[in-house]
Amino acid sequence: MRNWVFWDDGDHTPAFNMAADEMLMQWHREGRIGPVLRFYGWNPGGFSVGYFQKTKKRFNLEEIKKRGFELVRRPTGGQAVLHHQELTYSIIVQEDYPGIPSSVKEAYKVLSEGLLIGFDNLGIQADFAIPADSKPKGTANCFEEASWYEINVDGKKAAGSAQTRQKGILLQHGSIPIWLKQEDLLELFLYPSDRVKDRAYKSFSNKASSLQEFIPPQTTMEDIRAAFYDGFQKGLGVTFERLELDNEQLVAIEQLAKEKYQDHEFLYAR
Repeated sequence: MRNWVFWDDGDHTPAFNMAADEMLMQWHREGRIGPVLRFYGWNPGGFSVGYFQKTKKRFNLEEIKKRGFELVRRPTGGQAVLHHQELTYSIIVQEDYPGIPSSVKEAYKVLSEGLLIGFDNLGIQADFAIPADSKPKGTANCFEEASWYEINVDGKKAAGSAQTRQKGILLQHGSIPIWLKQEDLLELFLYPSDRVKDRAYKSFSNKASSLQEFIPPQTTMEDIRAAFYDGFQKGLGVTFERLELDNEQLVAIEQLAKEKYQDHEFLYAR
């Protein structure tokens, strides 16, 4: 089996989390580290928007702050995601790594196989989403609709992922909600009318799900991490070695978080 590195670095600020993914891409490109699987969390909770999304026209920025969340722009595309009580993963690997398709859609399928196995390890029957309509509906909310090869449980989206490719390196990161409070998420968007907002509330529970709906109440965070660790190991056909970053590397992440991901212009320019 091929060796990757695994970094489970706990909870960090939204800016740190995005900076860490970017720095891991750089270090992998430079040959300083191997392909990476990363698990992490958010403290405080984050509201991440896709790289190309407009922040001022679609999101309730005042409500985001009021609820104690921090806004951050991802290096990946896609729609907005609330990161609160969840397990977040990242995969960083060379684009030309054996078995990685050049097609973005097919790469999702290969890299997300570990998610399916992880859900199965928790006793949850999940499957890949195959959208009936090839054209996205244009929603700003990631969990409003599933894209190709994202994860569904009982027809509802249970994990969302996004991908980018930069200078030969592929990053796919994604959110596995453990507990999802509908109000916390839906109140963070702007709606053209009360009617549209009411419709969003009524339909959301039929479109999105979280782990707590399917797992026994005694399931711990360690159980969840172990299930997906094993899932990715089997899905990718690799073994993991623990990654330990030194102080210089952690400082580099903090610096990028401050200079880029906390930068007002980067966050609000679109």
